[in-house]
Amino acid sequence: MKSTDANLDGSTRKHSVASYGSWDSPIGTHMLVSGAVGINEVVPDGQGVFWAESRPLEAGRVAIMHHENGNTHEVTPPEANVRTLMHEYGGGAWWADNNTLWYCDYHDQRLRELPIERQTAKPYAAIKKTEPRLLSKEPDSPRAQRFADMRPTRDQYWIIAVCEQHKEQLSEPLNFIAAIARDGSFNQVDLVTGADFYGSICLSPDGKRIAWVEWDHPNMPWDTTTLMCADLICSKSTIELKNIKIVAGGYEESVVQPLFCPAGKLHFLSDRDDSWQLYKEASRVPVLSVDGEIGYPPWVHGLARYAFKENGDVVAASFKNGVEHLDIKPEHTAFNSVRSSGSRIAFASASWRSENSVFYDGKRVRAARDLGISDAFLAEPEVLKFPTGTIDAPDTAHALYFAPANPDFTAPEGEKPPLIVLAHGGPTSAARSQLSLAQRFWTSRGFAVVDVNYRGSSGYGRAYRKKLNGQWGVSDVQDCVAVAQYLAHRGDVDEKRLIIRGGSAGGFTVLSALALHNTFTAGASLYGVADLEALATDTHKFESRYLDSLIGRWPEDAAIYSERSPINHLEGFSAPMIVLQGAEDAIVPPNQSRMIVDALDKRGLPVSYLEFEGEQHGFRKSDTIVTAVLSELAFYGRVFGFKPAGPAIDLEIRNQ
Repeated sequence: MKSTDANLDGSTRKHSVASYGSWDSPIGTHMLVSGAVGINEVVPDGQGVFWAESRPLEAGRVAIMHHENGNTHEVTPPEANVRTLMHEYGGGAWWADNNTLWYCDYHDQRLRELPIERQTAKPYAAIKKTEPRLLSKEPDSPRAQRFADMRPTRDQYWIIAVCEQHKEQLSEPLNFIAAIARDGSFNQVDLVTGADFYGSICLSPDGKRIAWVEWDHPNMPWDTTTLMCADLICSKSTIELKNIKIVAGGYEESVVQPLFCPAGKLHFLSDRDDSWQLYKEASRVPVLSVDGEIGYPPWVHGLARYAFKENGDVVAASFKNGVEHLDIKPEHTAFNSVRSSGSRIAFASASWRSENSVFYDGKRVRAARDLGISDAFLAEPEVLKFPTGTIDAPDTAHALYFAPANPDFTAPEGEKPPLIVLAHGGPTSAARSQLSLAQRFWTSRGFAVVDVNYRGSSGYGRAYRKKLNGQWGVSDVQDCVAVAQYLAHRGDVDEKRLIIRGGSAGGFTVLSALALHNTFTAGASLYGVADLEALATDTHKFESRYLDSLIGRWPEDAAIYSERSPINHLEGFSAPMIVLQGAEDAIVPPNQSRMIVDALDKRGLPVSYLEFEGEQHGFRKSDTIVTAVLSELAFYGRVFGFKPAGPAIDLEIRNQ
């Protein structure tokens, strides 16, 4: 059926009338992978700018790109995959300085150095290709030593990095800061040991001081960290630290992202007064205080939220009301890797209508791909602040609401759209304020989507983050339920077609919501936690004590772990569910997903399970991404009785 409506410009456009969820869309699965790259870390080197690109069509391989004088090319070899497994989440796997690139390769985790030989008399494309050379020795077992946050010493003899050493005889890996000789001798000197974790290495402009952040179990780096500083003394044959001292941090203060200004003063972000603002050493007063928050939880190494210009002025990205801001790019809504080289600022940024681009010295040097999609498909979300909590303890939470958006379709009169409630991972993380084709895939097909910054999310200050302490599986679930009911009561969505979806920690929220509430009529869990006891006893070092704050101490609070675990509330499950899992996930092992699927299967509930070989925590391969999305769409179509547009997929749903 066709209908004709007047557009805002006075013209008319024919609309097909079709049920929500069945709309055809130009945002197909090919857009999620073909030409898609993830741009995350950007490093200027004074003559140009480097950045990392992750490529789904190359099995998630990460390549390092460089732009200079209008020319762009890949500097890493075609077989290189620049990715560290430090803390399993990675980040900070490379650095560039003085015509040299250092990187950790995913295949063996060994540290490499790649000289970049510029031939200024020739076109940039004629730069001589060089081969990387190994700096770190071969470990006793594969991937047993990992590196991140590397920085070269000023004398160019050493590269300093955070290291993680895995040994079979140890209950958990060792973390420390080491210096690795650049002469190919495999000489490694351990500079700082004793803390459970280290990160954010930075050196002063004169090379004589070094700073870093460290923390210990049971803290996470957004709970309590300590900023350390020392004198750095090195020569061709020796390197050591002297006068090591505490600069900031300690109990109930998270210090992140230290950086020396051009004049040599050490700066850092601290949440001592609730939100992460910029301070400098020996001062209790912020040198930069924004309306919002500058910092972000360091789940990964290599984060950079601010930089100094040559004259000492600060450029900083900030987060306010669910959206990010940067004064030099006000039309964009998400920023990362803000860094400088002299007077030149570099960063990656995106908006609601464009994916990440790389900017350097005021110019866009790596443009986002041209999607060829009308803005009518990419409307800005509504920033929500909605009531939550209980009658005895009312509270407020936040979310971004995306209404269905497709100019070519309307729904039958009186029909309301299904709603997908997104529970982000972490849980100490936040919804990203930028274009996500993975979200617009759904809204362009007639789904409404709400991305929830439930209590415990970042970007709203320390007090808001701490609202999840002891309440994981309670407050986050309450907020997801509350926002679904809020939108249904407001008349935006169909209360009989409410879906909850999430990955990792968000998957736990999904499972908890389906086990303990009857609000949702379908769910999708991506590598989600089903058994908190199993997670506490079978996960990696970085998060091995994370649950101490979110749930309670293990095993002292075993009763709470049992009570909060969805696997122990199978009688509460009544909604169909699809479960997606990576076979090589070390953070949430596959047995977590298998347990919940088997239990639901035994109870006779409709359930679909897909486990992907070669995938870890989060899907990187193009085939996986496409299969997962199409399977999820097919699942909702079967559950809610509509036929999705586009290619069909043969999906097994048990008990249906």
